[in-house]
Amino acid sequence: MSERLVLLPGWSYPAAMLRPLANALHGDALRVELAELPALENPQQWLDELDARLPADCWLGGWSLGGMLAAELAARRGVACRGLITLASNACFVQREDWPLAMPAAQFADFRDGVAAAPAAALKRFDLLAVRDADEPRALARQLAARGDSSVALLAGLDCLALLDLRAALREWAGPQLHLLGGRDALVPHQVARALRELAPSARIELLDDASHALPLSHAAQMAAAILAFIKETSR
Repeated sequence: MSERLVLLPGWSYPAAMLRPLANALHGDALRVELAELPALENPQQWLDELDARLPADCWLGGWSLGGMLAAELAARRGVACRGLITLASNACFVQREDWPLAMPAAQFADFRDGVAAAPAAALKRFDLLAVRDADEPRALARQLAARGDSSVALLAGLDCLALLDLRAALREWAGPQLHLLGGRDALVPHQVARALRELAPSARIELLDDASHALPLSHAAQMAAAILAFIKETSR
């Protein structure tokens, strides 16, 4: 029986940015669909919109913000979700007193102000952070910059990043979880891998030592192999 996986992109990026990974994944045993992030101005409505739009009884996954939204939606759907896969996603993107492995709140607020004032410059800055310490940062940055005219509400997406706290969802949801992280990620610290293992002992957490935040582009084949193996193992 073929499984179905829906993937959501990261903040500010179109779903097409995940096409290399989807192509590497797609086969007889797995059907992969790419879904856009909501284009709503109210971040509180994003999960409701996704829940209404995305198919039921499938695997949910995503990159960065997309993975965080997938995790919350998996917890909301319970047994109606086949499994969860996150790519370079943190439990909290912005630091909290009891979750320091995230972006400092002041830095996040400055970045949000930059997006409001000069979105093009802020997006370029974000792309450079996403490829920092990658093996071929310039080539990856050019790929990320080809996002085109995204319909995603940028500020609402940032507000989602600030609001989401996945710790309860990851700890309490009983379905299979795979979390793939980059060892060179400048946006999600690699130490998150250990914190996630403590938070969700039954989940599988894998660290790609030489990957930046742009790992769906730079490590598509490696990630596809890990995802396919995990889905095959847990779908028996």
